[in-house]
Order: sequence, then C-alpha cells, then structure tokens
Amino acid sequence: MILAIIVISITFFGMEAVAWLAHKYIMHGIGWYLHEDHHRPHTKKTEKNDLFFLIFAIPSCLSMMLGLLKNNMVSFYIGIGILIYGICYVIVHDIFIHQRIKWLRKTDHPYFKAIRFSHKIHHKHLGKEEGECFGMLFVPLKYYKKAKQEQSIK
Repeated sequence: MILAIIVISITFFGMEAVAWLAHKYIMHGIGWYLHEDHHRPHTKKTEKNDLFFLIFAIPSCLSMMLGLLKNNMVSFYIGIGILIYGICYVIVHDIFIHQRIKWLRKTDHPYFKAIRFSHKIHHKHLGKEEGECFGMLFVPLKYYKKAKQEQSIK
C-alpha cells in the first residue's frame, strides 16, 4: 500500500511537469493546429484541442493494462497516477477555469483565484508564441500572492 501511495503521488505531481512541457512545446508548437481553437472565441461545446486527452489517456491505459498483464504493480500505479491527474485536469481546467459545466463558479480562495488568473494570463496571447503560464495545478507564486492580497483588501 505504501508503494502504491508513493508511486501514484510521484506520478501525479510529475504529470504537472509533463503537462507543462507538452503544453509549451507540443500544443504551442507542432500541435498548434489542434490547440489553436482553444485560444479563439467559439460557441462549440467541444474543441479540436480536446483530442489532446489521448496524449495522456493512452499511456495511462497502457501502463495499467501492462501492469496487470505482467503483474507489475509499479506500472499499474503509474497509470493510476496519470489517470488521477487527468481527472483533476478535467475538473480544474474544463469545469472550474473554462466553466464548460456551470459548477464551481465562485470562489474566494486565493489558490483558485490564482489558477484562474494565471490561465487568463496564458490566454491573453491568441497566437502560439509569447505564451506564459503553461501549467495547471502549480501557478507562479506572484499570482498566488496577488490573489492573497486581493482577499486581504476585502
């Protein structure tokens, strides 16, 4: 059980680095064709950008499947860590930030305000160059401090 917690935790937090790198160098690079609609105003419920879930879902599924087939629990736990990160991504990015589902609309917590502000900073650039704030769960400290200051003013 301890091994599961350690491997899943390391994988989950490591996925933030993987997501940051994929966002900066794939989505804002060679994969811009799929990601571009995410940076443009639209009224559709889905985006070409939604196909990027495969980048993370395939390794997660393969890790879990191979882990079970080969009786390699570390591989299985890695797949679980990727899956949990993916679930958090949907909740934080799609539901909370972009409000695809009108849930978690209001919050006064500085961390959640910082996440939203950081994402707004990322989306202020409509092109693939000059982007910033490519992460999802870990935001630059300056945005957290700004949200905390705004909260103390209220």
